[in-house]
Amino acid sequence: MKIQILGTGCPKCKKMAKIAEEAASELSLDFEIVKVTSLNEIMDFGVMMTPALAVDGEVRIAGRIPSLDEMKTFFTD
Repeated sequence: MKIQILGTGCPKCKKMAKIAEEAASELSLDFEIVKVTSLNEIMDFGVMMTPALAVDGEVRIAGRIPSLDEMKTFFTD
């Protein structure tokens, strides 16, 4: 599973990455976290507010940080 954190590296983006890693680890998933910091690449996803999260190229959430439980649903749905 490819987990992409879309954002410029702000504290909220770092928190999103930490929650994503924790959720994926708790679910025992085989995953890779990629940080997408280029504004052009972020806009290619259609994201206008960061932080955002994409799973295997599909944006799941943008503009806010989800809870750990909500993050887990992004990986299991």
